[in-house]
Amino acid sequence: MSPPDRLRRALAAVAAALSALPARSMLIGGLAVVLHGIARLTRDIDVTVAAGEVPLSELFATFARHGIVPRISDAQSFAQANQVLLLEHEPTGVEVDVSLGWLPFELQALERAQRMSAGGIELPVASPEDLVVYKFTAFRPQDQQDIERLLALHGHRMDLARVRSLAREIARVLEEPERFAQLQRWIADLERPGP
Repeated sequence: MSPPDRLRRALAAVAAALSALPARSMLIGGLAVVLHGIARLTRDIDVTVAAGEVPLSELFATFARHGIVPRISDAQSFAQANQVLLLEHEPTGVEVDVSLGWLPFELQALERAQRMSAGGIELPVASPEDLVVYKFTAFRPQDQQDIERLLALHGHRMDLARVRSLAREIARVLEEPERFAQLQRWIADLERPGP
């Protein structure tokens, strides 16, 4: 599936920047969901980079060399405090969020990333299983739709015990047991035998 031209141009720049980094990285977010076969709109690009494998200043410099620059003032201080670089691809105006991955789950997800092609642009992409966990963490309405659709399309090939274990821990830390109960209902629907 090929993204629209503006998004494709920005994605090509992001892929080039990620390739130039001496750190593990991958595409996450809406575009990753689209590449795994879910039709939905997305206007930005979300990636994660393994934190600690490259200095923050080098991250900013590498993205800047590919036309991807901060979209807020004092972006480096914001990134240090919030573990995310808020950038934009200057030629197209497409927003690019670069999350710094520290957690064991994020580092495992980076190891499990799959190389995929988006309109001829090759880059590592989070697996459907790991996208469910990322989406479970955010859990906005669009994230919930993405979870349901990823489970429907890919759930029979997922390690659902792993998804449940990670989601249970996230819900516990966030003190939101209903969030985990909702995921359990979606998985139960998937596991229910058909007619």
